Amino acid sequence: MIRLPFRAPGVSMFNRMRISRFGVFVVLGSLLTAPVGKVLGERKGIALHPHVGGNLDLLEVWLQARMAYAGWPGVSIGIVRDQQLIYSKGFGYADIKKKTPTTPDTLYRIASHSKLFTAIGILQLRDQGRLKLDDPVKAHLPNFNITITDPEARPVTIRHLLTHSSGLPREAGSAYWSDFNFPDREQVIERLAGQQTILPSESLFKYSNLAYALLGEIIADKTDESFATYVEEKIMAPLGMDDSSVVFPNKHQSQLAVGYGRRLPDGTRQVFPFIDARGMAPATGVTSSVNDMARFVSWQLRLRNHGGNELLAAATLREMQRPHWLVVDWKNGRGLGFGIVHTQDRDLIGHGGGYPGYRTGTQISSKEDIGVIVFTNSLDAEPYPGSTWSINDRIFEWVVPAITEAAEGRQEKRIEPEWQKLVGSFRSIIADTHILFLDGKMSMVNLNVPNPKQSVMTLEPVSENVFKIHRKPGTGGYGSVGEAVSFEVGPDKAVQRLKIGANYAEPVDYEVRTAK
Repeated sequence: MIRLPFRAPGVSMFNRMRISRFGVFVVLGSLLTAPVGKVLGERKGIALHPHVGGNLDLLEVWLQARMAYAGWPGVSIGIVRDQQLIYSKGFGYADIKKKTPTTPDTLYRIASHSKLFTAIGILQLRDQGRLKLDDPVKAHLPNFNITITDPEARPVTIRHLLTHSSGLPREAGSAYWSDFNFPDREQVIERLAGQQTILPSESLFKYSNLAYALLGEIIADKTDESFATYVEEKIMAPLGMDDSSVVFPNKHQSQLAVGYGRRLPDGTRQVFPFIDARGMAPATGVTSSVNDMARFVSWQLRLRNHGGNELLAAATLREMQRPHWLVVDWKNGRGLGFGIVHTQDRDLIGHGGGYPGYRTGTQISSKEDIGVIVFTNSLDAEPYPGSTWSINDRIFEWVVPAITEAAEGRQEKRIEPEWQKLVGSFRSIIADTHILFLDGKMSMVNLNVPNPKQSVMTLEPVSENVFKIHRKPGTGGYGSVGEAVSFEVGPDKAVQRLKIGANYAEPVDYEVRTAK
């Protein structure tokens, strides 16, 4: 199912006028279309600015190359700015066997993103006066009979559960991440009597799925309805997240991406069945799509920037998204439900998720007020900030600054028409090289490194189809700096070979190879 383009409510006239400067246009496909079925998506608004477009082109071809070499099955990406989904795209397969392409409407099990919805439910109840964050958990769950190992530890509170500072075990007392037999609600509570705290409360950050399962029980207790019903009706439905769910409905089965394991040494991947999180749903049970999560991100940006009260008071959302617990080096922190990643350039607010067959990540930059959503259906894809091949990091490092510069009025040169035929990827025995027009210059990058923009080479035109690799004063090195780059063009005007100095590379299109 391909929906009509996403439009968030509450876009101001000023923002509509600003968006209209770039027009509204849909771009299908990509710079390089891999022969694996359609790459479905769109660019609109400021994503149509040539400076942003060049960086999106780099992102797309780098990701396609990475998917081809690593064999990642599928990826769906969304970028939200000014409450508009300015970029959304699917790469690869939602189902390898059926050759079903991913799209922005493909559904993924988004795992620990569930904690955001759980935390929102708790803060709604807090704002209604139905509980306090510093209430002991036992005041709301009388069967909270876990053994407290430290006699001087403070009682475990709701705030401790929200910030992962409770000292509780990570899980609910059985091997459900191995055998996939997740406990139901009653089993989660019954097993508490046989468990004990690992740390004293308020001593260290210790991630706990059990803590969020208990928060879901508090929501159910206070509202006299199931956690799933509460989240779907009180949070998802008002935001228009119609395809998202806590209890997965059969009618959405055709939209669900198949979950695949990491690629093993023999090239195979495990194919996972649908796994019901049952009583652990408040920690890890939600299913959603990039388009639906864009609505969730847009709500956050709207409330952060314009105030008011929509599901939550704006002040409550800000309270949830500021640090309440820091690790020692302040690379990471915890809000109320939300995680915070601290970098030199920006703070990222959001959450990641890992589930059998899926790895997902959603972050908002508090500096640029831009949200990035990356969902994948394999256990070795990299949607998390800080990982070596992080898709999210490349978007925040390449695309987000380009969006800011374009919004500030940067005028970008456009590629010369006769150079368009030179754009493409080329393979030698050393590496895959890509030629593109990037940041106003004809450029050459290595696609087989985690961050090709760190070593981008600028090409200076010499004559028709011949360039020279630009050399900055005082620079040299092992590469081909200062040497000629020439394109051998055939009668059909297509590039048949790329020569760098005396050596050459052949054109390549990327097929995303997945599993045997």
